[in-house]
Amino acid sequence: KQAQSFRELNADGKDSTFVKYAIKFQAFTYFPILLLARISWLRESFKTAFGLGAASENAKLELERRGLQYPTLERSGIALHYAWMFVLSSGFGRFSIAYSIMYFMVATCSSGLFLALVFGLGHNGMAVYDATTRPDFWKLQVTTTRNVIGGYGIPQFFVDWFCGGLQYQVDHHLFPMMPRNNIAKCHKLVESFCKEWGVKYHETDMITGTWEVLKHLQNVSDEFLVEMVKDFPAM
Repeated sequence: KQAQSFRELNADGKDSTFVKYAIKFQAFTYFPILLLARISWLRESFKTAFGLGAASENAKLELERRGLQYPTLERSGIALHYAWMFVLSSGFGRFSIAYSIMYFMVATCSSGLFLALVFGLGHNGMAVYDATTRPDFWKLQVTTTRNVIGGYGIPQFFVDWFCGGLQYQVDHHLFPMMPRNNIAKCHKLVESFCKEWGVKYHETDMITGTWEVLKHLQNVSDEFLVEMVKDFPAM
């Protein structure tokens, strides 16, 4: 169950009041939570680069096994980012402390929202496989991601700009190292290949895609509530 990840946070296996609330109303708290996404990413990137921890146990093991590819560059880049954000948020020393904090939070939260919307559109609500049912690499990438196109008055050029190449999420997953300027050309080949071999991939506009994500979150909430009622002791 996709709600299971929340439960595994509790050592006793029981659902806390917060967990029940979070899962029950996740379709409504989705957008507010996305506002905090970049803050979480900044925190985790800082911890990883400076050896202060990892986001998960798997990330910790991977970091211990492979380490950072460019540790000095990673740390220098993060330090430069925070130095620039400090200068920019303070208005080069002209803003008050309260205004500077507000500037930083607005910039960071809006950036997190926009980035997370793109990531969510590309992944959330698509097929999920366990180890026993996972298909081959090609079908796995095609069926677990969705492409985004224009629609409902949103022109394709805006989608291309807003998503920055990740509107071709299927193609990006198939060829993650491909330069962004070649993804559109690659997409035509992938589309032709899928038609030839009868492999279906999902493509939708931003509005419909967002609705699909919210509907999926609500379905997970409903399943969780059904399980909770079944597990509740009889009175």
